[in-house]
This record gives sequence, structure tokens and C-alpha cells, in this order.
Amino acid sequence: MSRMGDVLAGFHAAWEFDTDSVLIRFERGIRTPRLLQALGERRIPYEALAAVEQAPGKRGTVVLRAVPRPGADPLMDVADGQLKEVCDPYRLVLPAERDALAEYYADEIRAALGPAADEPAERHLVAAPTPPLSFKAYDGKASFDGASVAFRWFWTGASSAKWKAGDQRFAVDELAGVEWRSPEIAGGHLRLVPRDADARLPGPADQDPAAVVFGMGYGLVHESLPFAAAVLAAVRAGARGVPPARIPAPRPDPGGIADRIRHLGALHDAGLLTDDEFSAKKAELLAEL
Repeated sequence: MSRMGDVLAGFHAAWEFDTDSVLIRFERGIRTPRLLQALGERRIPYEALAAVEQAPGKRGTVVLRAVPRPGADPLMDVADGQLKEVCDPYRLVLPAERDALAEYYADEIRAALGPAADEPAERHLVAAPTPPLSFKAYDGKASFDGASVAFRWFWTGASSAKWKAGDQRFAVDELAGVEWRSPEIAGGHLRLVPRDADARLPGPADQDPAAVVFGMGYGLVHESLPFAAAVLAAVRAGARGVPPARIPAPRPDPGGIADRIRHLGALHDAGLLTDDEFSAKKAELLAEL
């Protein structure tokens, strides 16, 4: 870039240009989408970009959008085109009178693109966002400590198939990928893909112990998407031999464990769990205290 440190400020975000990257800072105002607020800021190396586009926007605006290379950003890989325009972290909306300035910076970014801009990235070039330690889905709580993902089922939402399988923990090095379906569409869920997954299509997410389902205000985009992106980044880093970063695991809730044991008892009384299954799962829960 010809003028390092220049800042292009738009609605809800500002782009600060450096010699090798652009730092995107998102506003914290109430009009800013919650996902962008959760992201805070992201540094995007120019080598992570495939192109930059400029187009007229709505109601007297112009839109500048950087296009990431496939495989360069774990957040966009997991989002897989499901984000609404207003939540796109690579999109900057400016007043229409700044059209010439937007065109200038678009040309500057194009001149700084890497030689492999037309090719998928071989590794993540953009750091994953800092994820929440955990988030609540409709049928369980998902937690991530940097080395493994844990699903703890809610008795109010989890299917009997998930209760029978018990709470789940998946080491990052046992995973091949992550599937995220937005909670804003039907069938929203987060599914982990084990390395030894069956080649057949997976069953419904509400019956799959490797998935949590969204809906009813659970698994919100600004919580579940950064979570999924961080897990995917850890999976890809592990495949390249990079040790995972440790994140402190949340402490167990004694009251929640007591509720879960009571629900196990109800399943046992209903004949959905055998005596041995009930005893083993009760012991697992007590061991968390």
C-alpha cells in the first residue's frame, strides 16, 4: 500500500491499511450487528484475499468488499455463504460521495494481492476469532478448551438417542472438520466430523451425538459461528502438526449435574436406560464434581 496507516471509515466498521494487511475494526454501537461486535477487529493479510469489489449500495451508499481466498479464513470457511450481507465482516459500506476514495483503495488492494490470489489457500492465513468458552444450543451446551470439544446434553431438549449415548468429548486430533448451519435457517446446527466418520450421509442432527441443534434463540450466530471457526482452525492446525492452544475449561455446575442425574433416573424408570447404563452414566456425572 502506498500510504501505510490510512484509515477508511464506513458504517459500523473502519479499515486501517498497513504494508502487508488491512486491520478491520468493528464499532460497538447498538446498530452494529452482534456478530461484528463479537469479532471486535480482524487483521486480514493481503495474501489471504482473492479480489476486491466495489458496487453501489442501498440508500445513497457505496460498498467495498474484499473477497477472501477459499481456505484462507476459518470464519468464512465455516460460514459457507450463509451470512446476511450486514454481517459480512469483509464488507465496508460508505456514503456514496466517497465513491472515488473507495475506488482508490480498491485499486491499492488489488495491487497488493499475492501471486496466488486466484488459488485456494493451503492453510489458514487469517487468525480465527476468539471463541466463547461455551455456548448454549437447544439440546446441549458446547464447550471448547483448545484441545477438545465437549457436548453436555440438556434434559429439556436432547433426544433420547443423545441421552443414551451420554455426554460427548471429541479431541481435536480426532476430527476432520466442522459443519455449521446457521440458526437463522431451518435445521440450524453445529456438527463435528470425526476422522473415522462413516462415508454415508449423517443422520438428523437432533439424533447425532456429534452435533448440537439450534433454534428457539439457542446457538446464536455471534456465539456459535466464532466457536465453530475456532474449532476448525484448531483441526487444520493439528493436521499440520501445530500444537493446539489451551483455553481454560468452564467449571461444572453442581446444580446442573444434579438435574441431569434426576433426568437419567426418569429415563431409567421409563425403561430407556438399563440398570448398567444408568449406573455408568450417573458415575460419569458425579466424577465431574
